[in-house]
Amino acid sequence: MTLRHFLRDDDLSPAEQAAVLDRALALKAEPFSDRRLEGPRTVSILFDKPTLRTQVSFVGAVSGLGGFPMVVDGRLAGVGVRESVADVARILGPQSAAVVWRTFAQSDLAEMAAYAGVPVVNALTDDFHPCQVLADLLTLREALGDLPGRTLAYVGDGANNMAHSYLLGGVTAGLHVRIGTPASHPPAADVVERARELAATTGGSVHVTDDPVEAVTGADAVATDTWVSMGQEAQADDRKGEGSPFTTYAVDDALMAHAAAGAVFLHCLPAYRGYEVSAEVIDGPRSVVWQEAENRLHAQKALLSWLVEQAGASA
Repeated sequence: MTLRHFLRDDDLSPAEQAAVLDRALALKAEPFSDRRLEGPRTVSILFDKPTLRTQVSFVGAVSGLGGFPMVVDGRLAGVGVRESVADVARILGPQSAAVVWRTFAQSDLAEMAAYAGVPVVNALTDDFHPCQVLADLLTLREALGDLPGRTLAYVGDGANNMAHSYLLGGVTAGLHVRIGTPASHPPAADVVERARELAATTGGSVHVTDDPVEAVTGADAVATDTWVSMGQEAQADDRKGEGSPFTTYAVDDALMAHAAAGAVFLHCLPAYRGYEVSAEVIDGPRSVVWQEAENRLHAQKALLSWLVEQAGASA
C-alpha cells in the first residue's frame, strides 16, 4: 500500500473524507478513545508562518492520541535556506510518526512528502488549507446534518488558499460550492477544473461568479476569509482601503439575508470586523466560528489517526 499524505483536499477520496469526519465525530464524543500515538510517538510540527489555532489544535491532537508534539520553528531551523527541504525531511522522518508543516510553497511541502518516509500533513500553504476545511465540514455536519446536496457559498478573495480548499474539499463532500469573488481575483483555473471533475463523481457542483448576492442566495452556509492573507501585508491598503475590489463582498446582515433560513456563517480566523465580516454576523446567532475553531482539534486528531493507521498498513 502506498504511503498516504494530506497535501491538498483531494488527497482524500469522498469515502475516505467521510470516514475521517466520522472518526472526528467519534473522537469529539470520546476524546481519549484512540491512543494511536501511545508510546509516546513523536509528530514533528513545523511553523514558517504565524499561528494560533493551528499550533494549539495540532499540539492538542497529538497529545490526545498519546503522542509527543515536537514543535519546530521553521524560521529558526532555516528549512530550505540553512538546509534543503529534502535533507530536513530525511532528519525528521525517521524520528517521527508524521510531519505537519505550515509553510509557503506547495512545492516545498511536496518535496517534504517525497523524502520524509512518513505521512506529511499540510497545515497551510499559499495554495491550500485542507485541515481547516476538514474542520469546516465537521462543523457543517454538526449544524446541518448530511452534507451531500447542501450549498456552501464563499465570498471574498477567490484566489486564496481557502477558496481553493473549499472548492476541492467541498465537492469531495458532495456540496454545491459557489465562489463569489471579483473578476480580478478568480480561483486558479486548474483548481476549478479539478473541482468540477470531482463534482461530477459526487453530485456536487461548482459555480464562480462576481455577484456576491448570486453566490449567497439560498446557501446553507456562507464563508469568508480575510482580504489580506499572510504575505500580502504590503497590499493591505489596496485590499482594505477605499476602492478595494472586495468591499461589496463583505458579509453583513444584508448579504446573509439572501441565504437560506437557518444558514450558518463560517470564518477560518483571524477575522477583521468591519472589513470582510460585520460584528453583527460573526458575533451573532448564525455564526459557528468558535465551534469551527475547536473542530480543528477533532478533525486533525482524526486525520492523524487515519494517516498513521494507513502507514502501518503499508509497512
